[in-house]
Amino acid sequence: MKVLKIATAGSVDDGKSTLIGRILYDTKSLTDDKLEAIEEKSRQRGFDYLDFSLATDGLVAEREQGITIDVAHIYFSTPSKSFIIADTPGHIEYTRNMVTGASTAQASIVLIDARNGVVEQTYRHFFINNLLRIKDVVIAINKMDLVGFSEEKFNIIKGEIEYLASKSEYKNQNLTFIPVSALQGDNVVSPSENMPWYKGETLMHHLESLDTEDIQEISQTRFPVQTVIRPKTEEYHDFRGYAGKIYGGDFEIGDEVAVLPSQTKSKIKSINFFDKEYEIAKSGSSVTITLEDNVNVSRGDMLVKVSEEPTIAKQLDATICWMDKEPLLASQKYYIKHGVNDAQAKITQLNSIIKTDFSGVEENPSELVLNQIGDIQLKLSKPLLFDSYKKNKSNGSFILINPKTNNTVGVGFIK
Repeated sequence: MKVLKIATAGSVDDGKSTLIGRILYDTKSLTDDKLEAIEEKSRQRGFDYLDFSLATDGLVAEREQGITIDVAHIYFSTPSKSFIIADTPGHIEYTRNMVTGASTAQASIVLIDARNGVVEQTYRHFFINNLLRIKDVVIAINKMDLVGFSEEKFNIIKGEIEYLASKSEYKNQNLTFIPVSALQGDNVVSPSENMPWYKGETLMHHLESLDTEDIQEISQTRFPVQTVIRPKTEEYHDFRGYAGKIYGGDFEIGDEVAVLPSQTKSKIKSINFFDKEYEIAKSGSSVTITLEDNVNVSRGDMLVKVSEEPTIAKQLDATICWMDKEPLLASQKYYIKHGVNDAQAKITQLNSIIKTDFSGVEENPSELVLNQIGDIQLKLSKPLLFDSYKKNKSNGSFILINPKTNNTVGVGFIK
């Protein structure tokens, strides 16, 4: 069964956790004990309805305050597809959590409170979805019951988002606008009788109809070698395989490949997974590859198709989301983790802070503080094999680590 990974985003109290709880309830994905706990807690709070946010808010502080603090991953299935939903916080100070939750998503749901319309966090979350190049984004205009299920209000918010989209450089994004009431269930799993003017799909029907292959942008094939397999048994005495995960495109037996950084060339002899052999390995497959020639390949090397080689350099330009309380300053040193490789990195220049409302940039800032997004330049202690994030997400992203604390302080997207 295919798996769809979805990120949610929205401002505080826009109803993300309630929406996910409603999906779980209407798809009968809640266990009996979980449902009983929600019913009991709702009664204790004096509600005459079920508080579905309790289905996802796992931390004690979240349940007590009625807010989402950390990223929660929710797993459920329908007859046609399995889903992983990342429920991310709405507060500005938790923007880094939203970036983390959306970093592996194939689709995204941005919630907007119909009463408030587009607010500061809406700009920020929409910008991050564009930065991460999430191809399919649902704009769920929630709490339609509190604005009288107004078509006019829906169209005003839709127009504002479409204007934002026109200012984005990422033009391959598919936007779907759905008016919903997470609390009452309108257009979540079942069509709403309160909004006959809306002729589109329900939220759940739309998510089920997404083809996980269509929304995955195909790019150049990359195979970072995680480990070399030498069984040293009599049966497999001469076996030498390279294990890792394929990103971007596909590999098949007979493909001519280059081993980087040595530039040695060979052809794929076999593609194995456990005790089975395949002719073709799709993007996202974790496999073991053998080559026709006995060439030197080590952990950290990369197999690519000939003529599809990435950039090999010790300097790079990147957009970074800063995730640490200590600000980013020019001349600071970090460890950079890029795939299976790492190196020492020095920030040589802080070019700009990007305004997440698409209004431009602040040139030559003195620092980058928590949750800000900016453009930087880095110098590395050794060459890395990388692509721009636009061409290959996996090979165009990295994290920065503070060598003193070992904390992850930033996530970067190579330009």
